[in-house]
Amino acid sequence: MSSPPTHAVRRRRVFYIPGYDPIPPRKYREIYRREGAEQAAVSGYELSIAPRSAGEGRYGWSVTGRMDGAEVQAEIDVLVWSDIVRASMSRSIPATYGQLARTAWSYIGSGAFFRLMRLRKGPMIAALYPVGMLMLYLAVAGLAGWAVGATLAGLAGGWGVALGWLPGLAVAALVLRGARALDGRTFVFYLMHDFAYSAQRDGAIPGPLSDRLAAFGDLVAGALAEEVDEVLVVGHSSGAHLAVTMLADLIREGRVPAEGPALALLSLGQVVPMVSFLPRADRLRGDLRYLSQREELTWVDVTAPGDGCAFALCDPVAVSGVAPGRKRWPLVVSAAFTQTLSPAQWAALRWRFHRLHFQYLHSFDRPGDYDYFRITAGPLTLADRYAGRAPSASRIETPISRYTSVAP
Repeated sequence: MSSPPTHAVRRRRVFYIPGYDPIPPRKYREIYRREGAEQAAVSGYELSIAPRSAGEGRYGWSVTGRMDGAEVQAEIDVLVWSDIVRASMSRSIPATYGQLARTAWSYIGSGAFFRLMRLRKGPMIAALYPVGMLMLYLAVAGLAGWAVGATLAGLAGGWGVALGWLPGLAVAALVLRGARALDGRTFVFYLMHDFAYSAQRDGAIPGPLSDRLAAFGDLVAGALAEEVDEVLVVGHSSGAHLAVTMLADLIREGRVPAEGPALALLSLGQVVPMVSFLPRADRLRGDLRYLSQREELTWVDVTAPGDGCAFALCDPVAVSGVAPGRKRWPLVVSAAFTQTLSPAQWAALRWRFHRLHFQYLHSFDRPGDYDYFRITAGPLTLADRYAGRAPSASRIETPISRYTSVAP
């Protein structure tokens, strides 16, 4: 084995912020356990994972990584907000259609939708998918209900016509309920709730989530006072913009010690423009601008063009129109799925869009310089791992957002 690096990490705290996900956080430990074992077998290192009691309202696990001639202890905490997600997912089908109308108005009325289309069409197709499918469901339900109602009304005749239409309405409702029952495969209602949650306050973070994020930030601040070598914050999907806001607040408040552990932000499969392009996202735009200049941290943004649900290789600061003259971050790099996944693995995943959006947390059978398990349980800090790495040549930095106001 090679000798450990000069500035090896022996102890690391990892704080993972998931995106909009109603599944409890034990899902992420299971992904880490299963995929970490697969990556270790491919890459020739060792990972051992153990559960731990993280305290009330917290969830996490411990990892021991043995690689590159070093042993690393990592503690991983997950921001728990699946309960908030579940509470936001309406059980009423009519309410979901109401969300559709409000969300469409937020993005189309503000002009954000058309500007987002100029960035990447993949995420916008993902946004249009639930809209189109919900309208299709409504049309099929209406036709089925009309067919049954018209048939029964014709048979009933006279005063029985009105009663004949009641079964038609019941059939239409059953069709919609059946469509919702298939959502574990189609993700139509889930995606609609996801986009509606981001748009419900035109880009402002809802109060309950803001409070939960502040409490998680307290944990990060506590870790920065511990004897660890690196504090790594990972934000996936919509969790990326939450991580930006949390870290910007910590630095503004003077809670990042100058002589403390290395601080790093790893954003994965980010969808920042879906929020930052909305009119009331002043706080997020200000946080993006602020964090992009800071020397207190390293920020690496990893996406892949093969991920149709992310704004791949779009610099979230620049495209939001808030890049300062002295911009340092993020370093935008590609996970390059078509290169880091074998042809067989890529063929198996290519059309599984939701699964590909989570590939950053999974194993690669042809890993490049992006390896989630080396980053979280290996002996290099994020800064050392990407030192000298050039940003992706195909990154998009054109300012496109119509709204560029920032919170003071």
